[in-house]
Amino acid sequence: MTHIYDDPSDFKEQVIEGFAAAYGRYVERVPGASGFIRRGGPRAGKVSLVVGGGSGHYPSYSGTVGPGFADGCVLGDVFTSPSTEQVVRIARAADGGAGVILSYGNYAGDRLNFGGAQERLRAAGIDCRNVYVTDDIASAGPDEADRRRGIAGTFLVYKIGGAAADSGCDVDTVERVMRAANAATFSFGVAFGGCTLPGRAEPLFSVEKNQMEFGLGIHGEPGIRTGEWMPARELAQALVDAVLAERPAGAGGRAAVILNGLGSTKYEELFVLYGHVQRLLTAAGVEPVLPEVGELVTSLDMAGCSLSLTWLDDELERYWLAPADTAAFRRGETSTLPTYARRTDVAEQEVTDERPAEASPVSRAAAGVARRAIAAMTAVVAENEENLGRIDAVAGDGDHGIGMVRGLRAAQAAAEAADGGVGDVLTVAGDAFGDKAGGTSGLLWGVGLAAVGAVLGNTDEVTPALLRDAVHAGAAAIQRVGKAERGDKTMLDALLPFAEELDRQLGAGLNLSDAWRVAAAAAVEAGAATASLRARVGRARPLAERGVGTPDAGAVSMGLILTAVGEVLAQADCVSGPAFVVSHQPTAAAHSGVPADSTLADLPPADLNQGEAR
Repeated sequence: MTHIYDDPSDFKEQVIEGFAAAYGRYVERVPGASGFIRRGGPRAGKVSLVVGGGSGHYPSYSGTVGPGFADGCVLGDVFTSPSTEQVVRIARAADGGAGVILSYGNYAGDRLNFGGAQERLRAAGIDCRNVYVTDDIASAGPDEADRRRGIAGTFLVYKIGGAAADSGCDVDTVERVMRAANAATFSFGVAFGGCTLPGRAEPLFSVEKNQMEFGLGIHGEPGIRTGEWMPARELAQALVDAVLAERPAGAGGRAAVILNGLGSTKYEELFVLYGHVQRLLTAAGVEPVLPEVGELVTSLDMAGCSLSLTWLDDELERYWLAPADTAAFRRGETSTLPTYARRTDVAEQEVTDERPAEASPVSRAAAGVARRAIAAMTAVVAENEENLGRIDAVAGDGDHGIGMVRGLRAAQAAAEAADGGVGDVLTVAGDAFGDKAGGTSGLLWGVGLAAVGAVLGNTDEVTPALLRDAVHAGAAAIQRVGKAERGDKTMLDALLPFAEELDRQLGAGLNLSDAWRVAAAAAVEAGAATASLRARVGRARPLAERGVGTPDAGAVSMGLILTAVGEVLAQADCVSGPAFVVSHQPTAAAHSGVPADSTLADLPPADLNQGEAR
């Protein structure tokens, strides 16, 4: 159990506040942002390493900020990627003028949000590179190494990269060193029990007595297979055999080694296990170099551990051995590191003075309907929050309901405060959703709402044809940014059938509210049908087999939301009249094909190449 909390929705913010109070000698909190920079930073002329991801993994990420390690960290909610906006704010605050490296584990939400941040930082003139970590050998085979998750090996890659940056290397060198460290790092873990999110009564998964989960993730996911409990000697053999099987050709005999506890496994247990691990490594001709045993990348209160090895050459070993001094990790004497003055010419955060576009009366009336729709979306997801979390926990981290409610409440508040037409209202709602929800769902719902708003605009009457085109633009934006297709077991498996059925029903002569109702029913049915699919993208992919038989949480929530919006539209048809929809006449079945690119000028498409966003 997670025993200490107030309001679970404020857990991350309270963690940040408490850490800042305890460790102000190491970090400075960035105003208006979910994270820290190194005390005394940003450092002029120095490459800045910014690491991040969801909360729940301490000492990653805040515990690694300090001399010889990271220059900044950005934290999302528990097991949820920070939003693009939050990454940008921390990176700008940490920028010393010599380039910024963003580094994180290889998860869909992190790839999307850090990738979007990289594009924005580059547009602002900051030389930004992305390095994501792929050390988890259980999550994909060697021929698909780029699809592997980042688990405890992230700590090794961050340490080596931070040392390279602190030694005065330029941004090209730091990026190269970190990529080399990632390519040389391999991890494998086991779990004895699942973790429990703050406020929840049950863990995300349970392990039967006398059994273990092999190949676990660090976001509360179960392992890829279940096996019988084994004594420490046999467990050490299983861990060592797994990582040594991935030994690269030409690797030397020296390796950085971490035996990592996941939150509830006691240090004494880890020492028992490490005694066997070191003997086995030595027998295999491997010399552990300054090994570390303890909690370095946790998963709240999960019981379990993982073994990570980074095969060292002379360069990587130099940076692994280099001194560091952070709240959670200390090595050597950091007074020997180069010193840098604080950068004082840091560019101000972007300040926008854009006023809402002039809105017509009919668009302002439509904005009222949009506000009611967002309120209905919030209510229905909040009502189903716990069930959505249970569905998500089967092959994921169980936070889908929590994240959606958090994002929708922010969207609702932003929409209520916005003044303008329906386009502006949906745009600010999408921005708020993406920032507060974080993760993959936050980003995709954010760009989807923004795309819908861009098509509806602030002057035109919202006719069935225009709303249909907006739906297609939103779906296209989500598909383009998320890089998913129908059948991948995502929200698109409900949204795309909805859009097609809406076309069909409008073309057959139904009015908007009836057409939407039929299409929403199709979305609900399609969402339920995802139970038969295997996940092909995202965090659920490594546990695809476990997920068969359970629908995708994103597709289920999409069906709930579309149904709730339909109820609002039915009322608007009756009471709003020409102020919302001026015509219920049949429209052509084919939509206008508004390109997604035309609605997302502020969010460039993600690039799948070399460390960019997926």
